[in-house]
Amino acid sequence: MTVEDWAEIRRLHRVEGMAIKAIARQLGVSRNAVRRALARDAPPKYERAPRGSIVDAVEPQVRELLRAHPRMPATVIAERIGWDRSLTVLKDRVRELRPYYLPPDPATRTAYDPGQRVQCDLWFPPAQVPLGSGQAGSPPVLVMVSGYSRTIFARMLPTRQGPDLIAGHWELLQAMGGVPAQLVWDNEAAVGSWRAGRPRLTEEFEAFRGGPVRRSV
Repeated sequence: MTVEDWAEIRRLHRVEGMAIKAIARQLGVSRNAVRRALARDAPPKYERAPRGSIVDAVEPQVRELLRAHPRMPATVIAERIGWDRSLTVLKDRVRELRPYYLPPDPATRTAYDPGQRVQCDLWFPPAQVPLGSGQAGSPPVLVMVSGYSRTIFARMLPTRQGPDLIAGHWELLQAMGGVPAQLVWDNEAAVGSWRAGRPRLTEEFEAFRGGPVRRSV
């Protein structure tokens, strides 16, 4: 069993309230495998995922173009980045990424239930911050915003590496008093990335996702 499977089983049981039999049916695993995952607080030994798509290497360039021009056709993006491989796989990735950069529809308003979603991001102070011992810098600040109440929680971190991000998450979740159903990130390398057309968390964050934390009410 992979770390991803282990974390998903625990999420379905603790957050979605699914029964063991239903989880086994949905994920295509045995009920005993589900029971073992629920009984195990530590993640299993990580198994490397299959090699990613050929588009992964140029995804940062694609995102930059979509950030500036959200409706740019995939064929134009291919020309801009010098893409000489299969246009189909590039079009598929552009189709997946484009919704993140399109402006919101003014006729609709997204609403979330309490405890449903928290948006996570890093903010870097625009000025040097005193760090003690005569040093100053612009360290990352982990910012988490509730989708329902719009309450903002923030914590300055030493680095943007996985262990420091997880420690920051833990402290802010404790300040919230619970855990939302979804923690949403936008392409932070230490958290995860797109692989084979789907988002994949890093090993550290898969282990964190399946860890023994309390759901918010």
